[in-house]
Amino acid sequence: MTTARDLRTFDSDELQTRIDNARKELFNLRFQAATGRLDNTAQLGSLRREIARALTVQREREIESTEAEELETAPGEEEEE
Repeated sequence: MTTARDLRTFDSDELQTRIDNARKELFNLRFQAATGRLDNTAQLGSLRREIARALTVQREREIESTEAEELETAPGEEEEE
């Protein structure tokens, strides 16, 4: 299991790769559960939480970059329409 702290050390591309791989693995686990071949059903929940953690870190980065862009525009300057 990967913690959010560990996920924050990855760059954006590596984080996206981990999300993609985890989603593929979740698909396979769901398929195994549907066919009755999955022994440890707790894997589904832990993998879902891991995906959620990674998506949360990804969203935090998006928000940080948006806020940084907003700060780059000087205060008091208004854009003309």
